[in-house]
Amino acid sequence: MRIIAVLLVAVVALSHLGFLVLEMFYWNHPIGRQIFETTPDFAAASAVLAANQGLYNGFLAAGLIWGLVSGRRDVKVFFLCCVIAAGVYGGLTARMSILYVQGAPALAALIAVLAARPPRTRHYRL
Repeated sequence: MRIIAVLLVAVVALSHLGFLVLEMFYWNHPIGRQIFETTPDFAAASAVLAANQGLYNGFLAAGLIWGLVSGRRDVKVFFLCCVIAAGVYGGLTARMSILYVQGAPALAALIAVLAARPPRTRHYRL
C-alpha cells in the first residue's frame, strides 16, 4: 500500500507542476486558451491572476515533493488536504471539473497515505 500511496502523491504533485506551467507560461497561448476554454481577450486580461494561481499550484507541488523526499507522512497529509480544499473551492466557485481533476486524485492519495502503514522504526535499548 505504501507504493500505491507514493505513486498517487507523485501523480498529484506532477499534475500541480503541470498546472503551474499551464497557468504561468501557457495561459495566453493557444494551447492554454484551448485547455481552459478562454477567449484571447479574457486570457490577456487575466494573465497576471492566472500566473499567481500557477505559483500557488507550484507551492502545493513543492510541498508534496518535500513530503515524498522526506518520507514525512504529516507533510503529505497537510499538502494533500490543501489540494483537496482548493479542489472543492474551485469546484464550487469556478468549474465543477476542478473537483474531479484536482480534488479527487488528492483524496485518493490521502486515503492511500492514511491507509499505508508507516515504516517500522527500530528502537534500540542501551
